Amino acid sequence: MNKRLQEISKFFKLERLRNDRRFVIFLVCLFIASILWFLNAMGKNYITTIAYSIKYTNPPENLFLSNNPPKKFNLEVEAHGFTLLRHKLSFSVSPVVLNLTTIKNNAEPGNNMLSVQTSSLMRSISSQISNEISIIEIEPNLITLVYDSLEMKKVPLIADLKLNFKPQFFLKAGLILTPDSVLLSGPSSVIDTILSLKTRFQNFDELDSPISKMMSVVHPGKTKIEPEKVRLEIPVERFTEKKMDIPLTVKNKPKEGKIKIFPSEVVISFLVGLSDYEKITPTDFQIYAVYDSLQNSENLEVIVGDKPDYIQQLRISPPNVEYLIETE
Repeated sequence: MNKRLQEISKFFKLERLRNDRRFVIFLVCLFIASILWFLNAMGKNYITTIAYSIKYTNPPENLFLSNNPPKKFNLEVEAHGFTLLRHKLSFSVSPVVLNLTTIKNNAEPGNNMLSVQTSSLMRSISSQISNEISIIEIEPNLITLVYDSLEMKKVPLIADLKLNFKPQFFLKAGLILTPDSVLLSGPSSVIDTILSLKTRFQNFDELDSPISKMMSVVHPGKTKIEPEKVRLEIPVERFTEKKMDIPLTVKNKPKEGKIKIFPSEVVISFLVGLSDYEKITPTDFQIYAVYDSLQNSENLEVIVGDKPDYIQQLRISPPNVEYLIETE
């Protein structure tokens, strides 16, 4: 058995095959015969099925396509073998484009629900594929197109974010979206229910510097927005603590007598951005001691009236003050 295998192995050695003219001639003849067979086969006509994606374009003015028609056609075609081979080897095949306005204009006026026989589209589809390919049949045989009224309105935006700052860093001011609204278009049944739209959610961690970034806007299906992205600006700044003595004002003074409070000033402490540290003054604050004639207490609560929007973590000391009413 081993001897037989050795004989076969010797017969198929590369050097032996090179020197064997009969074997070389056989290979050449086999190659030529294969080429001739391939050329003969490719020269014949064949029937096969080709799938084409569909692109729906150019909807009629103030209308849009509200249903979900087929996304591809299965075309039964006839063509030469070489033509079909080129098609099969093509890496990118353009979709079949259907002009929605043309289809609507060819239908019965006033009808927004169309049932279109795909055989009526055969000439348009053939012109987009190849004049070397004949279309025999199109699947599906029928497509349904439903048009609906298009409505547009301006919708305000909300930044959907989660912000986490490094220690001593805060927002210097409010978030800025540019633009702060978008033009939303779509079916009236959807548009009428929308009061605002949000940006796509994003989490920002360890913030210690201002952020400027383009953000996508989330919107319902079957609607369009313009623009699709907006610029978000997050003004971040380092904050530091500042203290001030603020005179107290009595709120709801008694009608009879004169009220005195002890102490007449309170100390407030707060965090403020470095860029605003020098410009903030006691006149930017209104701090009140609130008198209530019905209360039975020796102290008045201290509350904040007015304060700048750009400060953080405001604290008052003391939170309550004593008072005395002097009568004549």
